[in-house]
Amino acid sequence: EQPAPPPAQPTPPPAGGGGAEPIPGQPPADAAPPPPTEAPRPPQAGQPAPTPPQQPAPPSGGGAAEPVRDAPVLDSDKEAVDGQPADAAAPQPPAEPAAPPPASDAEAQQLEAPVEVQSLREEEGRRVERREERRERREGADVLREIGDRLVIQLGNHAVVQSDDRGRLERDASEVYYEELPRGRTRETVVRPNGVQVVTIRDRYGDVVRRSRIMPDGREYVLVYAGDDRGREERRGWRDPGLDLPPLRLSIPAEDYILDAGRVDDPRAYYDFLDQPPVERVRRLYSVDEVRYSARVRDSVRRIDLDTITFDFGSASISEDAIPRLEALAGAMERLLGENPAETFLIEGHTDAVGSDLANLALSDRRAEAIAAALTNVFGIPPENLVTQGYGERYLKVNTQEPERENRRVAVRRITPLVAPVAGR
Repeated sequence: EQPAPPPAQPTPPPAGGGGAEPIPGQPPADAAPPPPTEAPRPPQAGQPAPTPPQQPAPPSGGGAAEPVRDAPVLDSDKEAVDGQPADAAAPQPPAEPAAPPPASDAEAQQLEAPVEVQSLREEEGRRVERREERRERREGADVLREIGDRLVIQLGNHAVVQSDDRGRLERDASEVYYEELPRGRTRETVVRPNGVQVVTIRDRYGDVVRRSRIMPDGREYVLVYAGDDRGREERRGWRDPGLDLPPLRLSIPAEDYILDAGRVDDPRAYYDFLDQPPVERVRRLYSVDEVRYSARVRDSVRRIDLDTITFDFGSASISEDAIPRLEALAGAMERLLGENPAETFLIEGHTDAVGSDLANLALSDRRAEAIAAALTNVFGIPPENLVTQGYGERYLKVNTQEPERENRRVAVRRITPLVAPVAGR
């Protein structure tokens, strides 16, 4: 089955857009059902059982009652059900008793090592005339497939998709320039016509470790500040930072951890939900890729399942009549950014389980990018406040190998407490 032609969008499509490119010898993404797959394996010995599905109560303030979930609530538990092997050299700490969630970001962010924030303009760099793609490849991070303008690589136990966010950040810029910094890092500065500068520092592997928005009057809003972790920079291979955390055990109902957009009657619910702090203590600040690629780290913050917008078979296009369904979410983001211009939101893309794993990763990444582009181009959310990542079929909402529209979706998390200091918030 071939995907139907995508409907027109009111916004420019992401670079390299269109349906997922097929991989030779494999069916296209979201195309033909694959052969029956092996049943999920039980958790490994010594591994705590995943958080069971829950029957949440109907939402307060109206909305449809949520059906029983047939997949685990936490993404890290979905990986455990799928039998993903752990790093035997560094076993995960034992589970801790469930505790009430922190009352604020400041209460949640109890860092084990203090972070001294410095301006991103402070370090002297060597300006280069043109951008030089010098991203090094981590040891063991083999390229599995190039699909359009995206790379699918092996990272630890998973295949992950990598894409470049520079196109979104540099759109309509009056100037963009690059500088080389010590230890293989690069500093990118995007100058907007209104005088605002967005400064991003990437490590030698292309991971965003620091990002700030500098206003014309010199005020600097720190969006990402992973600290000066020389050990992370010097580590040649990938190591999931979630291995340093005990398994998460929620002490709140599922409906307080996941907001299903289809159940929302009052648009203010989006703000109230995104404004809530992490569900556990945050022990350190993470780089953008550490959040993108670690389910256990992401699980620390709550999630909105934007199931009011789903995608056609094999498509990353947003239908024109679906754009208004983003308005309430965009309004919540705008309100939060009015209170704290340094907020960062992660847009997650997903597919159903039909088709090839690798093509689905690229397709889901384009879905996340399409939502981010719409939030910026239609509703004015600054692109530097949005991070995107596709996860393919890894974290199904409905646990089925069959075509399922509910699995062709996006989700949103406010990851600010994971990537930047939030003292006083």
